[in-house]
Amino acid sequence: MSWKTKMDQWLGYESLDLSLKEQLVAIQENDKLLEDSFYKELEFGTGGMRGEIGPGTNRMNVYTVRKAAEGLARYIVEQGKETMARGVVIAYDSRHMSPEFALEVAKTVGKHGVQAYLFESLRPTPVLSFAVRYLHAFAGVVITASHNPPEYNGLKMYGEDGGQLPPGPADVIISYVQAAGSELEIEAGNEDELIRDGLLTYIGEKVDRAYIEAMKSIQLNHEVAEQVGKDLKIVFTPLHGTANHPVRDGLQAFGFENVTVVKEQELPDPNFSTVKSPNPEEHAAFELAIRDGKEIDADILIGTDPDADRLGVAVKNHEGEYVVLSGNQTGALLLHYILEQKQKNGTLPENGIAIKTIVTSEIGRTIANSFGIAALDTLTGFKFIGEKIKEYEQTGEHTFLFGYEESYGYLIGDFVRDKDAVQTAVFAAEVAAYYKTQGKSLYDGLLELFEKYGYYQESLQSLTLKGKDGAEQIAGILEAFRANPPKEVAGISIATLEDYATSEHFDMQSGEKSVIDLPKSNVLKFILADGSWFCVRPSGTEPKAKFYFAVKGETMEDSSAKIAKLEKEVMKMVDELVG
Repeated sequence: MSWKTKMDQWLGYESLDLSLKEQLVAIQENDKLLEDSFYKELEFGTGGMRGEIGPGTNRMNVYTVRKAAEGLARYIVEQGKETMARGVVIAYDSRHMSPEFALEVAKTVGKHGVQAYLFESLRPTPVLSFAVRYLHAFAGVVITASHNPPEYNGLKMYGEDGGQLPPGPADVIISYVQAAGSELEIEAGNEDELIRDGLLTYIGEKVDRAYIEAMKSIQLNHEVAEQVGKDLKIVFTPLHGTANHPVRDGLQAFGFENVTVVKEQELPDPNFSTVKSPNPEEHAAFELAIRDGKEIDADILIGTDPDADRLGVAVKNHEGEYVVLSGNQTGALLLHYILEQKQKNGTLPENGIAIKTIVTSEIGRTIANSFGIAALDTLTGFKFIGEKIKEYEQTGEHTFLFGYEESYGYLIGDFVRDKDAVQTAVFAAEVAAYYKTQGKSLYDGLLELFEKYGYYQESLQSLTLKGKDGAEQIAGILEAFRANPPKEVAGISIATLEDYATSEHFDMQSGEKSVIDLPKSNVLKFILADGSWFCVRPSGTEPKAKFYFAVKGETMEDSSAKIAKLEKEVMKMVDELVG
């Protein structure tokens, strides 16, 4: 069916939401925008279904949300009465239309006789993950677009383990969604009737208390909080999102009382008015936190994205300026602290494992191995880390100790099965307190790690290419690198090509091939002869091609020079491809 036919169906639908109809009429002269709105259905990527809010099959609106919920409901009904009674937990963030979309999910699954547990107000994504496990529900849904711009929203589905759906189960649900028919014809139940019949239950405070109680289990050194908990100066910004109360409650539970919240960013705001991007990965998002940090001479600045699954940390360097740590640097500090403390406490398991993604720094593997602990790589996306936690829980092969990815996602306590900025914010404060008891800062701690393990440095470049044409360009970039892989970059030969689309590890010198034991994904990783590497992949949640770079140097200056050269030469290749 052509996009014009789909658009005509929407315009001809008598009961079309009035606001959506007005928006659709308003763009009738813009064929490019109309085509992008209707040429496909929203797809499930790294973070589920995500897109701009508006009319169309390729947009987030009540109809596309209902269709996703309809597919989930039909699947649950087929599993039987017990599964229907366990039901679905639903949460939402501070974005435009988030409460409305969450209610549509509840009403759609409720119409099928599936129990819906809906949070009474906005909650962090990790609290949703926790709630699925705590309530023994069969599935979870959270309405969020994480750190995307204000015009976006999204829907992520979770399994009964509290983890995002990995490819196999996700494909099953997607098949039910696709079989649900026209999104315009899906009916939702009546809220009051569902409440009366016990099929819609609002939840909140009880789950919150249980989550904070569970979070106490990750505290490794009570003494540091007792020594400096009142003195450690923390500046926190929730960046207009969901983490304000949970992070503050968690810090208090750990004994950290000296907390300054950035006032301008404290309250939920779907427009994220004070930042260009509500993403702690963007250093500009810390501008106000740095201002407050300078005023009180803060020890640590922490920032969470709108749905509180990503955490950024900033600390003062030796020049007295606050610097935002990379996700790799924060991850290295957290991992080292976990292993060191558990070793001191005698609680470090012999079969322990740290899990990271293929685009995350190798310093994590080096740190883990130095403690005799295994390290495992997964594909990008925390759902793959959650999947491995579940596997090891069932087999007993490994004991999970820490999971992280370079894009500011971390998990310490597996009572949650997704990246969790709330528990990580509290835990990062403990790590900062630990160094403070020694008269050191987190920055000092990072330099100690570099001195011990090597000066690892990483960077990321993104190329935004929107719409149908952009998607084709991104696919073309990947195909060009795959068809004609460079033999050397920055004067160093390529030793290995890892093609995750074909699951092949290719030795460029000998020509030998071996199998990569991971799900297939459109990702290419080039490993240079000196151990440096770069990786190319399309984003699963945004219209971007992403380019990752990593090196290890003898000094900070050495690694900075190496990564600048590597980045420059690869991006020059990309510029030539894009034209």
